[in-house]
Amino acid sequence: MKSPVVILGATSGIGRAAVQVAVHAGQPVIAVSSDDAALQALLETHPDADLTAMSGSIDDEFSCAMLGSRLRHLSRPIGGVVVAICGEPTGGRVIDQSSDKLRRTFQVELLPQLHAAKALIPLLAESGRNGSYVVIGGPGSEQPWSGYGHRSISAAATRMLLRVLHDEARSLSVRVHFLAVELPAQTDENIQRSCSHWPSAIAISERALGLVNQTDVYKPTEAVVRYPKLASQMDRRDRTPIKELPSLHSTNHMPSDHSPMAAVDDTWAKLKPLLSLSTKKGSTP
Repeated sequence: MKSPVVILGATSGIGRAAVQVAVHAGQPVIAVSSDDAALQALLETHPDADLTAMSGSIDDEFSCAMLGSRLRHLSRPIGGVVVAICGEPTGGRVIDQSSDKLRRTFQVELLPQLHAAKALIPLLAESGRNGSYVVIGGPGSEQPWSGYGHRSISAAATRMLLRVLHDEARSLSVRVHFLAVELPAQTDENIQRSCSHWPSAIAISERALGLVNQTDVYKPTEAVVRYPKLASQMDRRDRTPIKELPSLHSTNHMPSDHSPMAAVDDTWAKLKPLLSLSTKKGSTP
């Protein structure tokens, strides 16, 4: 029998997709969210699934400790954790704003990741099942996200936090991964304004759950797992609209003018004629 996977932020855009992917694979799910109404809707969407809804948050250490306690009381060894929590970024130049904004960004985005890890990684270790702890990241952790400097700094800090936790969790026989997704996720809510090369929430969730269940074809052992960025590295599911999902909260939004894929496409368009010309000159009659 499969062990349940805990999905934090289960009512977010990617969180609900992760629940759907796990349920369709026949895996038990413990869905955690602070939105009780959305949790109830999630239960109604999957009436026949082994799905447990649990109200909770990772906003502070006390909330995480309470969540860990409730999970222990279920008496079900946990097989893995997927963290699918990502707030809406605020724009503006870092240099124009007070240091308090960066402090608040850390309090909202970085510290909850630490609180959750401190509560749930030991819980995974207690199950004795070599469980995986996977955090799904958004744009900005590797390269600055233009216009969203505070999010970029916080995302980079979260990336380093997961690298540290990856090393520390080895002694507990827990695998920790940061799934770095450097493009916005495509959901049914943002499908009208999304770009065709944005990966779908379903495809991202499949990769995250592949890491949890060790069915990922790449079988990575490193802390940071890069989600494919180039269209040539994605299969068709990555760009399929999620019409079957109920309304999802929008995830990170990156203007298409500043997306990494747009830069790649522009560069290739300029280089291709030059490469073709070089090939013709070097060919023999």
